[in-house]
Amino acid sequence: MRLGRLQRWLWGGFAGLAAACAAARAEPAPVRPNFVLILVDDAALMDFGAYGGEARTPNIDRLASAGALFTHYRTSPLCAPSRAMLLTGIDNHRNGVATIPEVLPPEHEGKPGYGLRLAPEAITVAERLRRAGYRTYMTGKWHLGSGKGDLPSSHGFQKSLALDASGADNWEQKPYMPYYDTAPWFEDGKPATLPADFYSSEFIVDRMIDYLETDRATGDPFFAYVAFQAVHIPVQAPRSYTARYEAVYDKGWDSVRTARWQRAQAMGLIPAGAPVAAKPAGLRRWDALPNPERRLLAKSMAVNAGMIEAMDDHIGRLIAYLEKRSALANTVFVVTSDNGPEPNEPVSQRGFPLWMRMNGYDQNLDRLGEKGSFVSIGPEWATAAAAPHSLFKFYASEGGLRVPFIMSGPGITAQPRVSAAAFVTDVAPTLLDIAGIEGAGGMTMTGRSLRPVLSGAADHVYAPDAAIGMEVSGNAALYRGDYKLVRNLPPHGDGQWKLYNLAQDPGETRDLGSTEPARLRSMLADYRSYAKSMGVLEIPEGYDPFRQITLNTRIKILKHHGWALGGILLGGVALVILTLRLIRKRRPA
Repeated sequence: MRLGRLQRWLWGGFAGLAAACAAARAEPAPVRPNFVLILVDDAALMDFGAYGGEARTPNIDRLASAGALFTHYRTSPLCAPSRAMLLTGIDNHRNGVATIPEVLPPEHEGKPGYGLRLAPEAITVAERLRRAGYRTYMTGKWHLGSGKGDLPSSHGFQKSLALDASGADNWEQKPYMPYYDTAPWFEDGKPATLPADFYSSEFIVDRMIDYLETDRATGDPFFAYVAFQAVHIPVQAPRSYTARYEAVYDKGWDSVRTARWQRAQAMGLIPAGAPVAAKPAGLRRWDALPNPERRLLAKSMAVNAGMIEAMDDHIGRLIAYLEKRSALANTVFVVTSDNGPEPNEPVSQRGFPLWMRMNGYDQNLDRLGEKGSFVSIGPEWATAAAAPHSLFKFYASEGGLRVPFIMSGPGITAQPRVSAAAFVTDVAPTLLDIAGIEGAGGMTMTGRSLRPVLSGAADHVYAPDAAIGMEVSGNAALYRGDYKLVRNLPPHGDGQWKLYNLAQDPGETRDLGSTEPARLRSMLADYRSYAKSMGVLEIPEGYDPFRQITLNTRIKILKHHGWALGGILLGGVALVILTLRLIRKRRPA
């Protein structure tokens, strides 16, 4: 009797377990989404159509209309630190890329956080996704090192085509500044040669599609990091795109600056009536320039808009590919910029025109932006592009930090305006959260997942009293609620801390330091706490990033061409000696 009961109990238990297993097998596992992370280079907040820009960007706008368009997202003011934070979710001083090598002062060389290569403990989102079974790809600008263990293939990307430089020509494999002696492209960790018909935006997307197609049969989800060169110097675009904007910028930068400020208010990017940022000192007046110079400058900005539209067209090809392969509906897109618009105008710098001629560059107006053409928009157009905000790339003012940020895809509620604060370090933890992957191992991320905001479950992830710091090469900021503490170094800053209420004054026009001294002291204490915990080094006395890049470039030139310069010098000395000997021989005894 007891045995029978025991048998029935055992059989019942087995039956229940079998039923549970069968139910588990019948219930499909959750489908993990694909990810496409699109990074634009030097795009201002209002450069895309969805944010009120002049350039046509229907594909980016399509993603924005179906997803969440953020209006208060901040990055760093320089490319490599932003890219390192984007990929790791870790502050730039902790992940190893505190600044860029071009502006690194010798006092900081080799110091913790300033090695300018990703620290081994700073595990990228690509590596974390790869470990979880994702296919991982990267195409475009890397700028995080090309030494042993530095390229994408050592940081989680199974296939990659990477440019390890701050920029390069978009039509040919050649450098864009004397700091580099070539355009260092690598494929899967090995030096790569570009095709003869290369155009950067097209080729970057072509190669990404190749990677996706080659491994499509595996059925595994993918992470695709697409890092465009647009719109970094040299600004270049096919003639067909530039031609559409030939007349758009003829009235000059003040006209564009005012129009963007007005559109920003109409679109709700800033409060109605909020003042536009003051213009930096020393800028040229449009109406004081001779007509040939105005024509060149107007067309330079037309090339800039054309380059943005060309990039958007190629983004459209990637979207179309995913749609054709029935992968689009399960793909999360991120579109953002590494920092604000680029103000540098290299052509006006001493010696640069000679370097241009030696490297096959000119500024022929008729074919401006095409192969062999060197274009930059300069500080006046950068000021207009950054409107209604203050300053531009390199600086910690809003024009350098506040950039577009769009997320679209499964699980993301369509939201035409997301006013929640978000930061570049939030992207990696957000993607991992959406994928259902724990961020175990390696260095702790400093960012937060934005998933509650994206799903509509919350309207913010940072409390109003949360203090968020940022520093690159002495330019620094700390956000706390509506308030911002900021310091900018010369030439466009004075090195002094200033306090602004961004809810009322997004253009940073009214320093509240003297009227709210207690808040200034409190936020300065928060910044110092941030700097200490992250390992921020004090900037050397008299440091100027633009003078530093000149010094670092000269050192690089000597490294690249020291043997040639030495040969020329020795040849000159030999010629002088030979000449003196001939003179002595010809003298009468």
